[in-house]
Amino acid sequence: MNEPANHARPESAERLEKTHLRLGFVALSDAAPLVAAKLFEFGHAHGLTLELCRQPSWAAVRDKLLSGDLDAAHALYGLVYGVQLGLGGPQTDMAALMVLNRNGQAITVSNRLADALAEHQSLRAALATLGRKPVFAQTFPTGTHAMWLYYWLAAQGVHPLRDIESVVIPPPQMVDALASERLDGLCVGEPWNAVAEAHGVGKTVAYTSEVWPDHPEKILACRRDFVSHHPNTARALVQTMLEACRWLDDGEHRIEIARRLAQPEFLGVPEELIAARLSSEGGNAVRLPVRFFEGGAVNYPRPSEGAWFLTQYQRWGMIDSGRSEDYAAIAAAINQSSLYREAALKMGIPVPTSEASPVLIDGRAWDGRDPDAYVKGFAIRH
Repeated sequence: MNEPANHARPESAERLEKTHLRLGFVALSDAAPLVAAKLFEFGHAHGLTLELCRQPSWAAVRDKLLSGDLDAAHALYGLVYGVQLGLGGPQTDMAALMVLNRNGQAITVSNRLADALAEHQSLRAALATLGRKPVFAQTFPTGTHAMWLYYWLAAQGVHPLRDIESVVIPPPQMVDALASERLDGLCVGEPWNAVAEAHGVGKTVAYTSEVWPDHPEKILACRRDFVSHHPNTARALVQTMLEACRWLDDGEHRIEIARRLAQPEFLGVPEELIAARLSSEGGNAVRLPVRFFEGGAVNYPRPSEGAWFLTQYQRWGMIDSGRSEDYAAIAAAINQSSLYREAALKMGIPVPTSEASPVLIDGRAWDGRDPDAYVKGFAIRH
């Protein structure tokens, strides 16, 4: 076992507003930073004791964050933005403390649809062979998997609001739904795509890193009043998770965490299925590896990336275009970039000095400017 290096207890530890934190997670491979932080007690060096609380679904994560049963959680980027806007539930001011990982999700389809896709080389043509409206699953209405799925479909001329039926299924239930032929496809995090292939009930046809190379995925989320009431604790938690993300950069540590994640209290999935897609090596030419740290390049919560989710909510009719001038301000309020900078500075971790301008699968670049024009530039939208 690869034990982390010992760290001195910080002078400010006694000034933390709260020292025992309950952290939620869903059974996914990208919960690895939380699991590593607890197993190796990275929090102790920063004055924190962590308690991990596995949740059955993203709706449960949302509800327990809002009730205060959880202090913070491994959460879908888009979950926080949906709650902030009051989409599908009560509106609450939320905070994204840091990005926990990039990449590491995929789209898997039924064997029947995979065969049709291989034969026709066109998603629209393949879907037509089903003779009915296709059913695709994602994990939360405003979450990352819904947005990756919708963007991927639209890039191939399939309207996600008209041409398919979209349903919400918690990640651990995805494979059974596919096996029982209730689904034609799904978008979910690992290891569930790997499990579907291993069980012979589906085939992975796209990786979300094809939709947006090095896209932000899970974040460390909390209510915003947690940050305002516990600023030192929130900063210490970010430092703790940065320690865990840095530890995960090592290839041997990826193997170690796959073994730990396989345990029933975490994922309860064979180690080899977790390790196969948690590897730091790309393997497949179109699959970028899941990234946790890489010198801190992964973790900075860029407001422009958060604002992208708002453009997609507008694109799919979840919010109206009258709010587009507020997107930058909404994202800046949610993404705790100043708090992150303080934590990173204390650890000597560099912070990116500019916003990114990613180019997505359809060739369109997002630079954070003029959200309304960006949305209106899509041929397929609400």
